[in-house]
Amino acid sequence: MLTIDGSLGEGGGQVLRTSLALSLLTRTPFRMENIRAKRKTPGLLRQHLTAVNAAAQVGGGAVEGAHVGSAALTFVPGAVRGGDYAFAIGTAGSTMLVLQTILLPLALAEAPSTIEIEGGTHNPSAPPHDFMERAFLPLLRRMGVEVELELLRPGFYPAGGGKIRVRITPARRLGRLELEERGAITTRCARAVVANLPWTIAEREVKTAAEELGWPEDCLQAHTLTGSTGPGNAISIIVGSEQVTDVFTAFGERGVPAEHVARAAAQEARRYIDSNAAVGEHLADQLLLPLAVGEGGSFTTVPLSSHSLTNMETIRRFCDRAMTTEPVSDGVVRVTVG
Repeated sequence: MLTIDGSLGEGGGQVLRTSLALSLLTRTPFRMENIRAKRKTPGLLRQHLTAVNAAAQVGGGAVEGAHVGSAALTFVPGAVRGGDYAFAIGTAGSTMLVLQTILLPLALAEAPSTIEIEGGTHNPSAPPHDFMERAFLPLLRRMGVEVELELLRPGFYPAGGGKIRVRITPARRLGRLELEERGAITTRCARAVVANLPWTIAEREVKTAAEELGWPEDCLQAHTLTGSTGPGNAISIIVGSEQVTDVFTAFGERGVPAEHVARAAAQEARRYIDSNAAVGEHLADQLLLPLAVGEGGSFTTVPLSSHSLTNMETIRRFCDRAMTTEPVSDGVVRVTVG
């Protein structure tokens, strides 16, 4: 049994989610202590507890210490089984982070799966729906796994109440992925959404993004989402290239002008565009795990975040795979998973 220190690196929930996924994939039991030790509220919150219970359910695992506030748990995996699953977080906690925990184990299971998860669908500090659908899942399909993500109901922080449905057609293995260059930019879109808020907020955001990026009006989309329990707002800057699509998102906050929200997303997109890296900071973080459990590969990206470095260290606890980084040019590095 592995012993994992949950205060590793950033000391957040990613250490737990990656450990659960790899435990299921490698059939390795582990005990984790100091769970989320470096967060303002340490221990398991509702979304983390839901991820633990989801991993136990899809993997027939045994778990001790699975309760809100727990700072330590033991997880013993069983065999992962495809099938129909439903999980409810009970708060606005991220549905995408719960999905992240069980996606790859079910992607390599023996049978297809359908998953429904209730909670938040558009969360700060978590991959939002647009990012998963437009950036990450297309690359997973390229590696051999068919995944369909459907937004049944939007859910913004703090109200939550959102719901997603995911259909997974598994593969026997994940193929190698090489993303050395992104190629020429083929599509550009600034897409802002509001729920239970004035549509003019979304309109102001996309106009500001266009000014920041020098994009024409035909790249702009402003939408009102229906069915949301509470108010919410987000803007996504979508940059589609010949080899990859990346998405950069910022969320509206009470008291923060729409123009400031749009500039934050546009500036992150601009740094990516100017870098000529294949993938941005957040997509790099998401690709580490599938490359480590598949046939490997490489990608160029902007300098890795502390979140990605923590993810790499967690992966190394379970997988005997060479994971290296090397500078390519000013502000660009290559990550290789052997």
